[in-house]
Amino acid sequence: MERYEILKKIAVEIERGEVSFPTSAVVALRLKRALDDPGCPLDHAARLVQAEPLLAAKVVAVANSTVCNRSGRPITDVRTAVLRLGFRYLRALASAVVSRQLAAPATARDRELADRLWQHTANVAALAQVLARRVTRLDPETALFAGIVHEVGAFYLISRTRDHPGLLDEDFPAWSESGEAEVGRAVLKALAVPQPIIDAIEVCWQGFLAMPPTTLGDTLLLADELAPVESPLRDLDGCPREGMAASIDLLVGEETLRDILRESAADVASLTAALQS
Repeated sequence: MERYEILKKIAVEIERGEVSFPTSAVVALRLKRALDDPGCPLDHAARLVQAEPLLAAKVVAVANSTVCNRSGRPITDVRTAVLRLGFRYLRALASAVVSRQLAAPATARDRELADRLWQHTANVAALAQVLARRVTRLDPETALFAGIVHEVGAFYLISRTRDHPGLLDEDFPAWSESGEAEVGRAVLKALAVPQPIIDAIEVCWQGFLAMPPTTLGDTLLLADELAPVESPLRDLDGCPREGMAASIDLLVGEETLRDILRESAADVASLTAALQS
């Protein structure tokens, strides 16, 4: 079966509800241990959730459920979702995530790809937060969440290599041409990611940046273009994106750009610390 057909098959399976997305048991266990302490600060719990894309998506999805969100006002950032759910609910969710992870071990190559993808994700998320605050003047926490989940389709695809050997070999144009959007869209909807976040990620997939950037989609795409670490799946298709440093330099000024990149470096370190300690 050609890889284009495999990607379509995977997307259809997800749409039918046939999805089993492995996540990081280490992060989920660390979150559970932190929440066992009644004095755990809210911001610390939110940071641990943000360190794992699937967990972040699930927390926001649950917080937007009718049971937890009677007002019907969409929640689009992790911190607000953590505040809405409370620590007891989060402990149960973390335990469920750990159980699913242990049932889906990955190969060494899969783990390497996932680690590189996380580095890319963390860079994009941190940059999106800073750009939202400094350039597009949007809610930084929503931009951070969009960055965290913008590659969940790629994480899911890596988990399916055991079913489709050779899927992620070299020369993989099927991913950027159609698979990234098809699989990513299906996974995001299966995870009940809020529609405004999905719309922003669609802009990132399309790759058309409005100038000057104003929307959440523009913010996310700009962060993706500026990220110093490329997605390993984009490396596989042989078509890495060129950086947008020159464009943003013209837009906001060289000095501001240096400030943005310097500030985002500290944010990336904070985001990745939960995975490294």
